Amino acid sequence: MSAERTPATELGADLRHVRSWIFDLDDTLYPPESQFMGLIQQRINDYVVRTSGLPADEALAVQKSYLRDYGTSLAGLMAHHRIDPADFLHEVHDVPLDLLTPDPGLRAALERLQGPRVVFTNGSTAHARRVVEKLELADLFDGLFSLEDADLIPKPDPRTFARMAERFGVDPASAAFFEDTVRNLRPAHELGMTTVLVGPHAFEADAPFADHRAAALGPFLATARLPGDA
Repeated sequence: MSAERTPATELGADLRHVRSWIFDLDDTLYPPESQFMGLIQQRINDYVVRTSGLPADEALAVQKSYLRDYGTSLAGLMAHHRIDPADFLHEVHDVPLDLLTPDPGLRAALERLQGPRVVFTNGSTAHARRVVEKLELADLFDGLFSLEDADLIPKPDPRTFARMAERFGVDPASAAFFEDTVRNLRPAHELGMTTVLVGPHAFEADAPFADHRAAALGPFLATARLPGDA
């Protein structure tokens, strides 16, 4: 990636048409370098080992196939095993929050945004609330749409995007969606949302449905052109 492209694609993005701001949670509202998701991943792997009876390496392969084919490990487990989804969500998200650190720069950037801000996650409601509170961002969000709100149907299912948009009265044509998982951008893009791929590898990813790319969310939002800007 050339030095010339980064400022043009990451900084100064024209978002003057945006009235609703939709954010994925994990590895989007905090950097993946925190390794926080690794704690959850280990809990998921342990759960699959216990449920399937497979050795750890085989269980990991199965879990990855569930994630690929069903959108979440939970959806795959529900399709192939009799499990309690509430038990799964509680167990895998019951991890310490010590690796998460509030980012004053991100908070200031979010405060610039005019219009409702919504967290849209494949995680549980309790997990999302814990994380945004730890990040000291809870008061900045007007709504939360979790996996329970989606009747356990995860992103990237288009029905879940449609339900989220209906719940919060989001007009896709004037909404921006921020997400670190490439495949979750497609339904948002097809609905007409402006899509932003977030993360340290955003510029390297094959992401035809990404309108913008943000190596880090804070600087992207801090420099974006917003409604009311010339």
